[in-house]
Amino acid sequence: MERLTAAVVSYNTRDLLVRCLAALDGVDAWVVDNGSADGSPEVVRPPARLVQAGENLGFGRAINLVAQLAGDWEWLAVANADTAPEPGAIQALLDAAERDPGAGALAPRLILPDESTQHSVHPFWTPRFAWDFTRGRHRRDPSWGDAQCLEGFWDAERERRVPWALGAFLLVRRAAWEAAGGFDPAQWLYAEDVDLGWRLRAAGWATRYVPSARVAHAESASIGAVWGDARTERWMAASYDQLRRREGRRRSLTVAAIMTVGAVRDGQREWARLHARGLSDRAIGRHLPRPPAAR
Repeated sequence: MERLTAAVVSYNTRDLLVRCLAALDGVDAWVVDNGSADGSPEVVRPPARLVQAGENLGFGRAINLVAQLAGDWEWLAVANADTAPEPGAIQALLDAAERDPGAGALAPRLILPDESTQHSVHPFWTPRFAWDFTRGRHRRDPSWGDAQCLEGFWDAERERRVPWALGAFLLVRRAAWEAAGGFDPAQWLYAEDVDLGWRLRAAGWATRYVPSARVAHAESASIGAVWGDARTERWMAASYDQLRRREGRRRSLTVAAIMTVGAVRDGQREWARLHARGLSDRAIGRHLPRPPAAR
């Protein structure tokens, strides 16, 4: 297997971390623990390597640290501790990368505890997308919904390039990682993956979804304990933060305005409230306090 390093970010998911490391047997695995109090660091044993940074790095900064420390790697497997690749999954991702040399990031099929496929690929938010979505184009033209990777419309069985994919587990090519600059440390928690996908695209690299590569995912195992019901609010705030920094304030406000009006029209009061926060400079990800540790 090509020179592959796995960077695993852990926070109070001890049993899941044990499962993750067992699934990564034979891979150069590094674990960055973000201050767990459940004995997670103690289960990291050689040949896996433990990094205790002494502070809460969040997700992206922790992955960046491993990318620096691991040195001579060709592929970086970005992983939450609540994931576990099934046998052959990593090789399936590598095979897909060989078929598509322009793919900088390879995304597996994420399998939830009930054996269903998690919706893990998404469109970038743009004014045009917001306009078409709020006008219900996906309902009139399901093929458009599939092309935009919308939940309930995308074909989870078809391998293809996608705009971006969840960062729960990704395989990233070194040349693409370096061209994009790794994760942006400003995205402390949430939207790190959309931001990486955006910068990969800007650098000329694609993200490819590979359904034959199956990775178990106990979704939000650690984040749920930290954020609880505020998870969606935190994700929305961080997403508008990312959009504003990358696309500019005008485009961010345009998207927020269209999505807010659409949600109000459809009677979705909570979604309208969340999108409306994108109309304010206070809506960026920093408006929510950081927990003691995350992910």
